[in-house]
Amino acid sequence: MTAVIVILLALLLIAGGLLVLAPLRAAETADPDAPERERLEAERERLFAELRALPDSLEDREKDRRTELEGRAARVLRSLDALPPAPAGRLPAGWLWGGLLLLGVLVGLGAFSFIPGWQLAGLNSGEGNAVKTAVQLPGLAARARASGSIPDDLAWGKAAFDAGQYDQAATAYAAALKQNPRQPEALRRLGIILLTRNDGQANAASKPNDQAFLLIRTAAQLAPNEPESQLLLGFALSRYGENQAALTALERYRTLNPSGRDADDMITMLRAQLNKSDPGQAVYAANCASCHGASGNGGIGPSLRRAGLTRDTFTAITLHGKGTMPAFPNLQGKELSALVTLVLGWQK
Repeated sequence: MTAVIVILLALLLIAGGLLVLAPLRAAETADPDAPERERLEAERERLFAELRALPDSLEDREKDRRTELEGRAARVLRSLDALPPAPAGRLPAGWLWGGLLLLGVLVGLGAFSFIPGWQLAGLNSGEGNAVKTAVQLPGLAARARASGSIPDDLAWGKAAFDAGQYDQAATAYAAALKQNPRQPEALRRLGIILLTRNDGQANAASKPNDQAFLLIRTAAQLAPNEPESQLLLGFALSRYGENQAALTALERYRTLNPSGRDADDMITMLRAQLNKSDPGQAVYAANCASCHGASGNGGIGPSLRRAGLTRDTFTAITLHGKGTMPAFPNLQGKELSALVTLVLGWQK
C-alpha cells in the first residue's frame, strides 16, 4: 500500500513539474501594438514630468501652459486605454524553477506526514489511536527504564494499557507502585489486568483476600471521584456477585462521566438481575425509580439514601403521599414491606 502511494506521489510531482515548466517551452506571443504603446507611455511620462516641474503659484502664461499639458496628458491616457490589452508575458525562469522546487518540497512533506494518516483512514477512531499509541510504546518503555521515574512509568503503562499491551502495562504499573503504592491509576489498572487473567476463578468467598479486587478497591478509596475508579470497581464487584454494590458503583461512574457509555450494558443486566432476586428492587423499579433515581440517589424527587426516615414515616408517605409525591395506596403486604426494607437498608 505504501509503495503504491509513493508511486502516485512521484507521478504527481512529474505532472506538476511539466505544468510548471510548460510556459518555458511556449513561444512568447508578439504584441502588434507594442511600438504605439511604448510611444504613448513615454509621452505620458514626459507630460507628467513637465506638470510636476511647474511652480505652485503660476502666472497667467504658466496657467495656460498647465491647462495645455493637462489636456495633452488626458488625450494620451485615452489613447492608451483604447489599445487592446498586451498579451501576458512569460514568467522569469527563476520564478518557474522556484515554483517547481516548492512543489517538490510540499510533496516530500506529504509523503512523510500525510501517508500515515491515509493508512489509518480505514480504521475507526479507537483503532487509529491504538495504532498510534502502539508506535510510541518502544520509546516510552526505553525512557521509563532509563529514568526509573514514576511519571515515565505511568506514561508507559497508560500507553500500553490503551494499546491493549497488557503485559507491558502490568510491568510499567508495577514499577510505579514499587516506588509509591498510592497511585490510583496504576492500582486499578493493574488490578483489572490481574482480575481478567484470573477470569472464572473469582467468587464471593475469595473476594476479601483477592489481590486484584484489593487493588481496585484501594484505587476507588484513594480517588473516589475519578470515573474510571468507579467503573472498574463496578466490574470487579459484579464478578463476585455483589450486584447491588456493583450497580451503585457503575451508576456513580455514569454520574461522574455522563457521556461515558461503557457501563450501560452492565447496568441494564444488573438491574434485571436485582429485580428478579430482590422483590424490593422490583417494586422500587416499577414505582419509585423514575423520580428518585435507579439506586435512590435522587432525580426529580429527593435522595432516599439521605432521607433519614423511620420505617413508620416512610410507610405513611408511601401510602398517602406528601407534597408533590403521589400516594401509592395499592402497595400492601409483602410488596410494601420489601420496598421499605430496601430503602431503609440504603439509608444505613
